[in-house]
Amino acid sequence: MLGVLRARGTATSAYQVLEELRQYNPKIAPPTVYRALAVLSSKGLIHRLESKNAFIACQCDRHQQSPVLFICDDCGAVSENLSPKVLTALSDVAGQSGFALSRHVIELHGTCSYCATEIA
Repeated sequence: MLGVLRARGTATSAYQVLEELRQYNPKIAPPTVYRALAVLSSKGLIHRLESKNAFIACQCDRHQQSPVLFICDDCGAVSENLSPKVLTALSDVAGQSGFALSRHVIELHGTCSYCATEIA
């Protein structure tokens, strides 16, 4: 499953993963895929793109914080960046307002540099 996400390199839905895996195991069921995706996510090997209801393989070595994900609305490319300053600032704002954070999901949508040069 991780191999499917790594090979695709773009946001991939659970059902797209299921379709690929059925080429090798026609009997695989959606709950199996969802459970496996949940395990991979909990281990930090993949990220769930909340805004797209899709998944992508982690692009960094193991990290202890949530990434900032940049999602190109034109080509679907996703880049992952770590920004401790952004997360610290958000945590500080939340703490000042009395809000207890349980997790961070930071997704930014726009146009990647490749698509931007294609438009220009």
